[in-house]
Amino acid sequence: MSETQTSEGPNAPAIDSAIPAEELERLTDDIVAALKTVYDPEIPVDIYELGLIYKVDIADDRQVAVEMTLTTPNCPSAAELPGMVEGAVASVGGVSGVTVNLTFDPPWDQGRMSEEARLALNLW
Repeated sequence: MSETQTSEGPNAPAIDSAIPAEELERLTDDIVAALKTVYDPEIPVDIYELGLIYKVDIADDRQVAVEMTLTTPNCPSAAELPGMVEGAVASVGGVSGVTVNLTFDPPWDQGRMSEEARLALNLW
């Protein structure tokens, strides 16, 4: 390799958020707390502990994208849960907007539930 060539890979720049780390951590904690206020009407456990939230992305402009699923594609709550999630996350101070995307890939199963959810539902 000549002196003018550079290698790519380990020296690639890291992707950093424009949001200060402390604020990003607070936003994340507050968003998780908000998600824990949303319950599937059929199940007495919040959607976060059920494992229905697959991903939460916070953009530099504080727009939040939530990827979630339902326990089944024909879940009776399909119409209302995404709106409930959007409302809960939008209520978090500092969030400028929310987009909720439903996915069924991968399909939800009981293995995604937290220990807390398993205890609440007696699934041991």
